[in-house]
Amino acid sequence: MAPILIKSILISESVDPCCKKILEENGIQVTEKPNLTKEDLIAEIKNYDGLVVRSSTKVTAEIINAARNLKIIGRAGTGVDNVDVEAATKHGVIVMNTPSGNTISAAELTCILITSLSRHVPQAAMSMKAGKWDRKKFMGAELFGKTLGIVGLGRIGKEVASRMQSFGMKTIGYDPITPREVSAGWGVEQMSLEQLWPQCDFITVHTPLMPSTTGLLNDASFAKCKKGVRVVNCARGGIIDEDALLRALESGQCAGAGLDVFVEEPPKNRALVEHANVISCPHLGASTSEAQARCGQDIALQIVDMVKGRGLVGAVNAQVLASTFCQESQQWIKLGEAIGAVLQSCASSKPCSQVHITTQGDCLKTSTGYITSAVMVGLLKPTTGGSANLVNVLTLAKQSGVTVTQTHSQSEASCHGVCEVEILADGAGYKARGSVLGGVPVLLELGGSVFRQPVSLAGHLGFLLVSPGPQVLPSLAGLLATAGVEMESFSAPTAKAGDVWCCVGVSSPVPDLGALKPVAKQASQITI
Repeated sequence: MAPILIKSILISESVDPCCKKILEENGIQVTEKPNLTKEDLIAEIKNYDGLVVRSSTKVTAEIINAARNLKIIGRAGTGVDNVDVEAATKHGVIVMNTPSGNTISAAELTCILITSLSRHVPQAAMSMKAGKWDRKKFMGAELFGKTLGIVGLGRIGKEVASRMQSFGMKTIGYDPITPREVSAGWGVEQMSLEQLWPQCDFITVHTPLMPSTTGLLNDASFAKCKKGVRVVNCARGGIIDEDALLRALESGQCAGAGLDVFVEEPPKNRALVEHANVISCPHLGASTSEAQARCGQDIALQIVDMVKGRGLVGAVNAQVLASTFCQESQQWIKLGEAIGAVLQSCASSKPCSQVHITTQGDCLKTSTGYITSAVMVGLLKPTTGGSANLVNVLTLAKQSGVTVTQTHSQSEASCHGVCEVEILADGAGYKARGSVLGGVPVLLELGGSVFRQPVSLAGHLGFLLVSPGPQVLPSLAGLLATAGVEMESFSAPTAKAGDVWCCVGVSSPVPDLGALKPVAKQASQITI
């Protein structure tokens, strides 16, 4: 992928100073304005190419719509639930986070809450400060031999498991993504939630907040748990149904809860926070100097690597870009965009309804995704005011009612790799094939016309549908000269019956394509 130009970044929250330092050392201007109101951010954001936030700034669709030049939103932390990712994607803005920056801090806090729940440490400490000596009131339980259920076996879940195993706890878990054999290597036995609930003495959740995880622990799931189960949430407020948790605490079904996150922060429903068996913290999972330094450093380095074209890490809405940072992939992206532009031009800018991209050859077996996006950029850029890019183009295509399909074929005849594109526009079909030869994107075929020599897709190019004959070239040269345009190259196809497509390279765009009607039944032009 070509480097993304980022000149200025706004940091809207308190982020470790190393973030600004790294960005400025790499030529990016940084402005720090913490505690902006929504209205202030809307007014301010239009001046920046990038925005760095933590968790307090809510990057809404309204804010993203107000951003004229925004290309990157970086969250210095795990998760992006405070960013409207859908709106960002629609506008072609990359959203990235630092997936491992606060892993250790969040895992350690989780373990602290588990141990504190088992021995009532905060309650005992407060009792002592009140001048009491209630040894019997704070009778606890050992963790040794108890079962810990870990819902979500990503980075944090894995770290929690290894630490609590050192207390002699049995660790079981659930995760729809992490393979069972992988978690088994950490000493975590995976099972379904229905199997997990009744076995646990303690449950900790480490999933993103999404429709499928909202209210994961609710009245029904609490009823399936052991009486006296204890639960911990250092992930996202809402994964545990707060009303259901309070009911379970009051009935004794749940013996205690450690909560670092809440549906509403700060929480207004005080009944849960003030319950005697609840240990609560004001969202401290990433609140360590080490985590903040790591997250600030990570987000800055990730942005710098992206800007310098070295790689893309932590992007949550632009996975297609992850494999586009080598020189070879950039050449194929240029080819895809060029083929899309050629077909859009030949279709006289009529909106296309169907697009099918086929990649051929072993060298492209993992490249179909970004080549497809590149082709769609070439096709849709003229109709989107130039706003289409690799991040948003498939979203824009779907919104425009364009059906996009892709396949890969292991063709022995295409050892160098070939991209073939077919579109349907206003009921008419158009087809083109291209490749990269010697590092140069070339057109091999257009509309069934196979060129004798591959056409280099660069400069000012005209595509003409003509009746083949000896007078085509001199007639075309004369018409172009009359129009004040110099012909620089001419590519004709191999012999075939009927009309054929030719390509002419010119010194500048033809002012009026109608001037070529004496020789061309159809004419179009592009500049690459």
